[in-house]
Amino acid sequence: MPLFTIGISHHTAPIEIREQVAIARSEYSDRARELCALPGVEEVVILGTCNRTEIYCLSTAEGKQGLVDWIHRINGLSAGELEQHLYDHEGEAAARHLIRVASGLDSLVIGETQILGQLKEAWQQAHDSGSLGKVLDRLFQHTFNAAKAIRTNSGISDHTVSVAYTAVVLARQIFGDLQSKTVVLVGAGEMVQLCGRYLRDHGIANLLIVNRSRKKAEELATEMGATALTLDQMGEALPRADILISSTASPEPVIRKTDVKAALRKRRHRPMFLVDIAVPRDIDPQISKLKDVYLYTIDDLQQVVDENMEQRTAAARSASSDVDDAVNGFMRWLSGIRAARTLKRIRDQSHDFEQDLTERALRKLEAGQNPADVLEQLAKTLTNKILHLPSKRLREAAENRDYEVLKAADRIFRKDNPEESE
Repeated sequence: MPLFTIGISHHTAPIEIREQVAIARSEYSDRARELCALPGVEEVVILGTCNRTEIYCLSTAEGKQGLVDWIHRINGLSAGELEQHLYDHEGEAAARHLIRVASGLDSLVIGETQILGQLKEAWQQAHDSGSLGKVLDRLFQHTFNAAKAIRTNSGISDHTVSVAYTAVVLARQIFGDLQSKTVVLVGAGEMVQLCGRYLRDHGIANLLIVNRSRKKAEELATEMGATALTLDQMGEALPRADILISSTASPEPVIRKTDVKAALRKRRHRPMFLVDIAVPRDIDPQISKLKDVYLYTIDDLQQVVDENMEQRTAAARSASSDVDDAVNGFMRWLSGIRAARTLKRIRDQSHDFEQDLTERALRKLEAGQNPADVLEQLAKTLTNKILHLPSKRLREAAENRDYEVLKAADRIFRKDNPEESE
């Protein structure tokens, strides 16, 4: 059964489209089980990040179309509505895509490291839900090792600029010195943690962590020397926010236009810089229309990633041969699995012939027939049975001028005789 990747990313769709099909991490297991129940689908891993939603699976062509239909159906979209935004890769191309994603070569910010952790979480979720099979398990394990080697060998990690870091760079470009500014971080996930660390590196002294869970907010605040607040205290946090960076898993905006208007009045319209790096978006897009507010989404961050792009691009080019090696390594394993399955079918069929013909031969010997005649007939009959189907397929290949099949058969059955290869 072929390996497939079906997805949507920042390469193919704006944030307005991506957030329509985003799959929350808490839904991975249930969604994976739904997909495995579709006809023609066997193994599934779901990956959802700020920039992409992807499904890795083993599937027939019918199953692949079922996956596309499922994506439209669960999001309330008409059939074909996402056609121009969806991409799919099969076999070697699917393996190559995953390895490039894991290595940070397909990211909004080339070389970012967060994606590898997100892939490991996706693998774990699939493992726990029972949607992970032998092939995808091997592919992801192989990918994790390959991504680590590719990052090390290419030096791409030496020039990494993550989305979180880019948000901080953008804030620095707008405000200059950040040390006197108050920053509010909304959420407590990995992206927010990265932002907090980068901000501390830039000397931020006034840092607030706002999160739905007070316990999680307090844990992160303790680590970073910040103040912890909960989402219901947003009205207290917003007027203090020179800079706000939000990344939660909320399906709806957690920061509304009315909240920001009220905060601006209390701030006497001192500028506010808001960065929304969540998908779906945390900050109401209408806020961008307010005066004295600078609102950037994750797509806007692309405008500030050029600082080290030349170095990162050069590192990405140098990684191409390592990607090729990693892809070839997995495809050799996959081909070996398929060859093993074919050999097993041949052996099972041959053993069936052997058992049937041996029983016949024993009955003839018990009946007193000549042993030499019985053995000779056994050998001829067994040979004919084993060769019947391959002979039929070769004749069909010859009639259809399928020279690849003929060439493969010649290679398989030719004796290791140099004279015969002339």
